[in-house]
Parts: sequence; structure tokens; C-alpha cells
Amino acid sequence: MTRPLSFALRFVLLLAGCFALSGCDGGTSADDAGSPPGDAASPSDAGPSEDAGPVFPETLGPDERPAAYFLPSAHDGETPLPVIILLHGYGASGDAQSTYFRLERLARTEGFYLITPDGTVDSGGRRFWNATPACCDFASTGVDDVAYLTGLLDQLESLVPVSDVYFMGHSNGGFMSYRMACELSDRISGIVSLAGSDYLEPDACVPENPVAVLQIHGDMDPTIAYDGGSIGEGYPSAPEVVERWATRNGCDAAMAASGEDLDLDSSVDGAETTVTTYESGCSANAGLWTIVGGGHIPPVTSDFTPAVLAWMRAQAR
Repeated sequence: MTRPLSFALRFVLLLAGCFALSGCDGGTSADDAGSPPGDAASPSDAGPSEDAGPVFPETLGPDERPAAYFLPSAHDGETPLPVIILLHGYGASGDAQSTYFRLERLARTEGFYLITPDGTVDSGGRRFWNATPACCDFASTGVDDVAYLTGLLDQLESLVPVSDVYFMGHSNGGFMSYRMACELSDRISGIVSLAGSDYLEPDACVPENPVAVLQIHGDMDPTIAYDGGSIGEGYPSAPEVVERWATRNGCDAAMAASGEDLDLDSSVDGAETTVTTYESGCSANAGLWTIVGGGHIPPVTSDFTPAVLAWMRAQAR
């Protein structure tokens, strides 16, 4: 049976909602994390005129649950470009998550479409994604976020040509990104999870096609433990998640360090992030970036998002 989520754990999870403004988990503030992105162009500003093509709505999705989206500078309405669907952590928002990653400006300049939806609001006023039994539909509402997110993708593809689809999420958003990889593997090229996890039982996820996965996780994360744990229901460790996807993607058994450590967490001196990957015999890549000494909401450096976007580019189908 599912155990009630303790108030303390709910409070810790809620901290994910304040990272962009209050600087939790290590004193991160907007200044600490770097300059915030500039004003994003509205879809109508960035897209073609009404006479030249489709009419671009202000938002995607149903009226009761609209999602912001952004078109890259390179958008011409004809050239297929990749899309990132960004999923926030429990209690956060799409806008706050995008600010944390500084993703709007980078996506536009690097040639990615970007969708920043919000999860459903629970009885406590916190937004969540119904991802796995562990996280984070704590009231068992059964909201169908797979259908909602698939609908956003369908709508974008009716407006512009899309080359590759990527999901990227933090914490609860990372859990949801894995679920989308499980259920929409025919359309997703890759997913990136920061401090998230997957289903506890491997058999709960049976993708029909390979999907590239990148798990980024602090080994000192007190909320979603690097070594696995439970939030009423269990979730696997970060290495186990990546090993499973490597197997699904047909990779060889050995996991080797790349030797190219990264500096992704400004609260830890030096290049603290070790990069390991399954890269032999794979139909799709499976990688683990371990932030040594990192917590649940790492104050990301200016190298973080460019490194993630470069990884995505390498997974194009």
C-alpha cells in the first residue's frame, strides 16, 4: 500500500518550486546562477505572417491548461527543427524551470523549438506531473499527463515541421520525462533528467523503440537519492536507471568513464561532474553525469545548458 507522504518530505519537494527566485539548495539566486534570459519573442513575433502560413496561437494546449512555447531565431516555417518539452519539478512552473536552466534564449539561438507547460495543481496549490507511482500524483487524481503532453506535441507539429523531440525535466519533471520515453518511444529521440528517476519495476516500462537518455544527478541529493529510495513508493538508483536504458537500447554491458569531467555546479570547486556512458553497440545513447557533491537543485554554471543541448544534438535521429 502507498504510505502517506510526510509533511517534511512534501516540504522538501516543494523547495523545487523556489529555485529560480529564492536560491534554495546551496544559496542559489538568479545572480548566482548567471544572468537571466532576455525577453522571449512571442510565437507571432517569431513566426511567419498569417498570409505566409499557419496562424500561430498565443499558447498551445486546451484553454484550461495552456502551455507557453517559443520559436527559434532560425525558424522559417519550412526547415524541420528539434523541439524541447521542458517539465518542471514538483511545486515549480514551466517559466521558473526555464529561467533556472536559462533555456529560452539558448533554445532560440541554438535552433530549438521550446514548450514550457505547467503540471496540474494539487489540493495544496502545487503543480505536479503524474509520472510514476513514486512521483508525484500524491492524491491519486489519475490525471493523464501523457495524453496532455502528446497533445502539445501534436499541435506544434501541425504548425511547424519538427525534426527531433526531446523531453527535459527536473525532479518530478525528470520522472515524467522517463515516462514519456516509455510510452512515446516512436517519436522521442532523447530525454534528459536532472534529479529525477524512473519506474521502480523494469517491466513497467516497455518502449517499442530505442530512446537516448541522459541522467544528471548529484550524489548528495537529499530529496531524490542518487542511490534510490522511496517517496511512499520506491524508485531506482541513478546508475540502475541508466543501465536499464542501455540494455533496452542494445548497448554492450560495460560502462566506461569518458574522462571528460564537466563543471556544471557552481557550488562545487572545479570540474566536479563525472561523465559515464554506454556507447558500444547502442541503438541510442545512455549516459550518466554524476555531480560529485551535488544536491537536488544544483546552482548550475553557464556551461550546464550548452552541454545538455550539445548532447541532444548528438542524439538526432
